[in-house]
Amino acid sequence: MSIKLVVGGFTVNVISAYAPQVGLDQEVKKQFWEDLDEMVRSIPHIEKLFIGEDFNGHIGASARGYDDVHGGFGFGDRNEGGNSLLDFARAFDLVIANSSFSKREEHLVTFQNSIGKTQIDYLLCRKCDK
Repeated sequence: MSIKLVVGGFTVNVISAYAPQVGLDQEVKKQFWEDLDEMVRSIPHIEKLFIGEDFNGHIGASARGYDDVHGGFGFGDRNEGGNSLLDFARAFDLVIANSSFSKREEHLVTFQNSIGKTQIDYLLCRKCDK
């Protein structure tokens, strides 16, 4: 889902989505990333872009090779879904905004159950809008 707003003199695009879980079929995941890719490509670079999403991936606590998109303040260990998210952010010159500043652990965790807790919800924006 996306919405385009005119705020002041700026056009702001807000995308909200839900990524397939790690255990789902690879074709479902591939289609998700292709659809998101197409949506982002359709937005002119002069317009603001914000993507808020449950990416069902873990980017991990540290940037480890993704210093250009990961601010160094994440939670837990990186997984395959986190790598996909980081690669996507890099491809579109985006930054994972909520990894860009230090927070207490309870503010990092976005999903918790009886088995554990993790961070799977992220906000992305263009680096120039950080």
